[in-house]
Amino acid sequence: MPWTFRAVPLLVAGPCVVEEGDVLPRVAERLAILGRRLGIPVCFKASFDKANRARLAAPRGPGLEAGLRALERAKRISGLPVLTDIHEAAQASLAAEVVDALQVPAFLCRQTDLLLAAGKTGLPVNVKKGQWMAPEAMAGAAEKVREGGSQDLAVTERGTTFGYGDLVVDMRSFTRLRRATAATVLFDATHALQLPGLGANGGSGGLREHVPALLAAAAAAGADGFFVETHPDPERAPSDAATQWPLDGLEELVRRTLDVWHASRRIPESPSRR
Repeated sequence: MPWTFRAVPLLVAGPCVVEEGDVLPRVAERLAILGRRLGIPVCFKASFDKANRARLAAPRGPGLEAGLRALERAKRISGLPVLTDIHEAAQASLAAEVVDALQVPAFLCRQTDLLLAAGKTGLPVNVKKGQWMAPEAMAGAAEKVREGGSQDLAVTERGTTFGYGDLVVDMRSFTRLRRATAATVLFDATHALQLPGLGANGGSGGLREHVPALLAAAAAAGADGFFVETHPDPERAPSDAATQWPLDGLEELVRRTLDVWHASRRIPESPSRR
């Protein structure tokens, strides 16, 4: 059955970037078990290229060809659907031969040719909201993907720039994004806690300890699903080491988040919303 962003609540999770060795299949297998235990759809994610790193020497990943081979192996071993970022329009059709969903990074969420190319593949597409954008401004991104041809669309809240080197999450954003785009709305808890430019050597730092609170708040505020980068040893991860959630603690984190998600949907709507 094809992966869809319409089956909620859902989880998109995996390491930030494709790595050598057994990290990808290990994480993917654990995520498959988590999905079965919790009864939710899970999509494995990892990026073959982190093209927007802060510094030239920062690890970017193996690139398109080797990265897709690694993602295909993780998919085969785990049985999970796979999502990856694309950064250029020419990558869309090549990635679509392997993965089950495409993602457009936040910094590229207004790139018309990229959005059209992603939509043209017919795969489900997740577009991350730019850190500088109002929720309503994502209507244009959704329109471009649909015009390309994909009608299975998610938009992801990942925080809004607050001064220099910080992000905040407006919990009203989930309702506003849904109204503006008519898409599934996800919350990226780990990227929302980055401290851009405040990490070691000018890279991104992060505040991993606040992930549980923000996930719970987003679950109550109306997010349809959740995006969490996870790693067996976050401190050794080549990218986003300060924010990735430890793999061993992910199931409990998701379980608690789902408790809030289900409880919030049992609360009657206020008269003003009826």
